[in-house]
Amino acid sequence: MVDAVLATSFQAQQQTGPDRRQIHAKSHGLVWGEFIIEPNLPEALRVGLFKTPQTYPAWIRFSSGGSPEKRGKFRSDRDPDGRGFAIKVLNVAGNKVLSDEENTQDFTLNNWPTFFVNDIQGYSDLFHAGSGELPPERMQELQLSYGIIQRLGSQKVGNPLLIQYWSMAAFRFGDRVVKMTVKPQQPEISPETLPESENYLREAIVEYLTEKGKDAYFDFMIQFYVDDDKTPIEQLTQEWKEEDSPFIKVATVRIPAQKFNFDERQRLDEGMFFTPWHTLSEHEPVGSLNVARKKIYEELANYRRENIAKRLREPQPHTDVRDEPAN
Repeated sequence: MVDAVLATSFQAQQQTGPDRRQIHAKSHGLVWGEFIIEPNLPEALRVGLFKTPQTYPAWIRFSSGGSPEKRGKFRSDRDPDGRGFAIKVLNVAGNKVLSDEENTQDFTLNNWPTFFVNDIQGYSDLFHAGSGELPPERMQELQLSYGIIQRLGSQKVGNPLLIQYWSMAAFRFGDRVVKMTVKPQQPEISPETLPESENYLREAIVEYLTEKGKDAYFDFMIQFYVDDDKTPIEQLTQEWKEEDSPFIKVATVRIPAQKFNFDERQRLDEGMFFTPWHTLSEHEPVGSLNVARKKIYEELANYRRENIAKRLREPQPHTDVRDEPAN
């Protein structure tokens, strides 16, 4: 099933731009920041990255979840979509699950507490739902997924710096299991109307961090697994309720006022690879969908990076690369 999803993704990526991400393609900004471990954590929370109180440098990427609309053109920020928050913590020593980055710890989060499918089968079926290949009873089962996607996309986001994000899937926390969230210390009131600009989310971050010169702060919190009924690991469409498993703050994400909206930063953004499998072994992803994400994320990133390198190393004719303007 993973290979089938990859084949479909490679085909779509070839059409919309082989040197672009297939998911979370549109960036609203790659910014630098700090990942500050809470001082005086109880012994039970001093695990892995959170073992010692210190401040780590970090890169944080804000994005929209979908693929490009077509080659050379991203979707409008006004279109319904999920919004992503990816953290790459730097200078992290320890035993890593993947070997391609020696000193990083990644966290990938989205602005909805649940995933829209429970497993890779559901993910694959969503790819083929419009082809008429699925039986009516399976299409009916997918209505739950469509409902989550609709609710996720219908949220009005005015500024990515001022909304909450969740890991959706579960991760090890030493010998226990958790989910994670980042919550702004100054959350926004959901706007009634959205700006007309197709790129208003990047513009909102520019206004906040660069023009107004304000810092942004998020609380990084965890929820512990309780049991399979209240906090299931494999039922990713079921929310872990705060009343069943309260959030516990373990770190602060600080994004200082800065300039980030320039070409060199955007080139760094395009070459960067975020995956929850860039991790210390103490925080390894768990659950079947996370296992599938390991191969999917890695191979799509390698495919994208190889296409970037190949176009520079050995340019191809225009007819082969189909490098056309967006309009």
